Amino acid sequence: MKIFLTGGSGYLGKATLGALVREGHTVEALARNDRAADIVASLGATPVRGGLADRRVLNAAAARAEAVVHLAQAETGDEDLAAATAMQDGIGTGPYVHTGGTWVYGDTDGLADETAPWNPPSVVAWRRSVEDTVLRRAREGGRPVVVQPGLLYGRENRLIDIFYGVPGRAAGAVPYIGDGANRWALVHVDDIATLYVAALKAKPGSVYVGVGGVNPTAKECSLAVARSVGLDGKVVSITLERAREQMGPIADAFALDQQLTPARAETRAGVGPRAHRPAGRPRRRA
Repeated sequence: MKIFLTGGSGYLGKATLGALVREGHTVEALARNDRAADIVASLGATPVRGGLADRRVLNAAAARAEAVVHLAQAETGDEDLAAATAMQDGIGTGPYVHTGGTWVYGDTDGLADETAPWNPPSVVAWRRSVEDTVLRRAREGGRPVVVQPGLLYGRENRLIDIFYGVPGRAAGAVPYIGDGANRWALVHVDDIATLYVAALKAKPGSVYVGVGGVNPTAKECSLAVARSVGLDGKVVSITLERAREQMGPIADAFALDQQLTPARAETRAGVGPRAHRPAGRPRRRA
C-alpha cells in the first residue's frame, strides 16, 4: 500500500516509518527541511517537502496515496484540524489514521479504556473538537481511525527535557511532582508503531488507546531514570506550582493519575504490548 506519513522524522515517526516499510508499504513522508528529508529517506521513504501549514502539499500527497498516517504534532488545534481536513479531502475513502493522546481522559480514577469520559488539562483540551470532526467522516464514507498514544519510551531513550530537565536533576536528583504516587500510562515506541500499522485496516470510526498495559507511578519512573543516568536512584519531589513555573500548563498533564488498558487494541486490532519490556525513559506524546 502507498502511504503518506507526516511526522516521519520524529521519535514516534521514525519507529512507525520503519514498521510500515518492513510490512512492505511504500511511503511518502512530509519533510519540512533538509534534515528531515535526509532522515526519512534513510529509512526508506520518499520525502515530500513541506509542513503542516502547506495544505495544498498535504492534499496532493494524500490524493496520491492509498492511506494516510498523521503523526506530526501541530502547534494548535486549528492547525491540526486544517491539516487533517486537507489530508482527509485528499485521501477520500482511503484509510486515514489520526494521532490523539491519552491525556484527554484526565485523572482516570482507576483502570479505564476508550469509553472513559474526557476531562483534559488545558494543554490538550483542543483535541476534542479535532477528533470529533475527524471521526465524523466515517458517517460520510471516509475511513478515519484515531490512535491515542500514552507516554512513549524506548529506542533513543532521551529524557523528556520538558519534564526531567526541571531544577532538581541539576542538583543531582531526578524530579517528580508531589508525592509521585500518580500513575503514568506508558507504551514502548515499537509497540505503538505496530498499532499504527494495524490501524490501517481498522473499522472506520475506531478509537484505540495506545498503551502498554503497565501503569507505573511517576516516582517509579523517576527512580528508573535516575538509575539509568548514573544518579544512584536519587530523586526529589517538587511542587506542582514549581513545575508550572518551569514548564507551564503541561505540568498539569504530567501530574495526572492515569491507568489505561490496551484491551481494545489487543482484541479488535490484534496488537498488544510485547512482554518483558525493559524500563525506559518516557517521552511526551500523551
